[in-house]
Amino acid sequence: MLDDFLKKVGKMGIIVGLVAFFGGFYGLAEAATADEAVFMVNNLWMMISTALVFIMSLGFATVESGLTQSKNTVNILFKNVTIVGIGLLTYAVGGFNLMYPGDAWIFGKWFGFSGWGISSPEGAAGLIAYADGHYTYWTDFLFQGMFAATAATIVSGAVAERVKLNSFLIFSVFFVGLVYPFLGSWNWGGGWLSEMGFHDFAGSTLVHSVGGWGALAGAVLLGPRLGKYANGAIKAIPGHSMPLATIGVFMLWLGWFGFNGGSVLSADPGAVSYVLVTTSLAACAGMTGAMFTSQWIQKKPDLSMVLNGTLAGLVGITAGADTVSILSSILIGLIAGILVVLAVIFFDTKLKIDDPVGALSVHLVCGVWGTLAVGIFSTDPAHSFAVQLIGVVAYGLSAAAAAFAIFGVLKATTGIRVSKEEETQGLDIGEHGMESYAGFQIFLNQ
Repeated sequence: MLDDFLKKVGKMGIIVGLVAFFGGFYGLAEAATADEAVFMVNNLWMMISTALVFIMSLGFATVESGLTQSKNTVNILFKNVTIVGIGLLTYAVGGFNLMYPGDAWIFGKWFGFSGWGISSPEGAAGLIAYADGHYTYWTDFLFQGMFAATAATIVSGAVAERVKLNSFLIFSVFFVGLVYPFLGSWNWGGGWLSEMGFHDFAGSTLVHSVGGWGALAGAVLLGPRLGKYANGAIKAIPGHSMPLATIGVFMLWLGWFGFNGGSVLSADPGAVSYVLVTTSLAACAGMTGAMFTSQWIQKKPDLSMVLNGTLAGLVGITAGADTVSILSSILIGLIAGILVVLAVIFFDTKLKIDDPVGALSVHLVCGVWGTLAVGIFSTDPAHSFAVQLIGVVAYGLSAAAAAFAIFGVLKATTGIRVSKEEETQGLDIGEHGMESYAGFQIFLNQ
């Protein structure tokens, strides 16, 4: 009987062991499945965000074309289409590895480059193990590449209606392919500003003010449009389609859900939803601030100011959307909305810098404001106003110097401005030989 008992115990032990083994295996499989599911959701959100940032190109195109004259619409659209191609191609050739050099720093934490082209690590290293299960290597490249294209798009609006197409495209290649990723490496690539604690969540400075400094260089070196400042008077040159401009602003607002929401770099439900709320509230506050400010100064509510106020709120919150309180996001947007109206008037009447779409006021001024606001309103004590100021100055001096140098060389060689005849006739005919509204161009320009 003892032998029978021991045999039964032995059999039970084997059964228990097998159950434990397969149960443990099932648990590991279940855990692996859960990790893969989270990875898939994270990556899906990042791809959706990439698509939303991509649609911002359409938003910029419609805003710029709506706020400029109809005779230059084809030219505006052409630039906004080709900028996407320039941005992604130059980013693939070397921009991505210049902005994110990894351990391949060549000169301290100021300059690094990990090689030409793009190539995903083999197997899981480029997939679930690439970014702690948040997204793949390819998603990372495409998401960041869309940001690169945005920087040159900002320049397009400020130089509209008088810049030579080929000169602008050459500028875009160098500015997007070299300047933007090099400067971006200082913070997002783990460079010296990142080590100092500089915080720019989604690019108030790295994208918007860098683009804004490029826009300033172009607008200054080009000079104003014909007749803008004649005989000591300031002539308003209204855009031809406020409906287009309005559609563009709403398209950009939609895209900003990916611009800021995707910058969480995962599908974390708490973080993403919070960022989308602070982003939207800042946009609403910017709209409100611009509405009341324009009403107070101009005695009538100005739709173009309200549209730019909305964008100003979005640009202003972009640096700190993840780290400021709800009330602070409203204050940041409100101040941005006020600033953008004052800045438009200042650039136009005091500095005599002709900016057809208000790009300098929206992206440069409010980009700087939003970055500094992190040092004022952030709930994280590690975010210092002094460090934010250092970052703003460093990016401002570097981006402006680079943009002035590129535009300056182009001005001295190929030229950057179209002829008076071409500007008067319109760049659609002069640069492209086609009309934006076929059959109606002569009537519209009378």
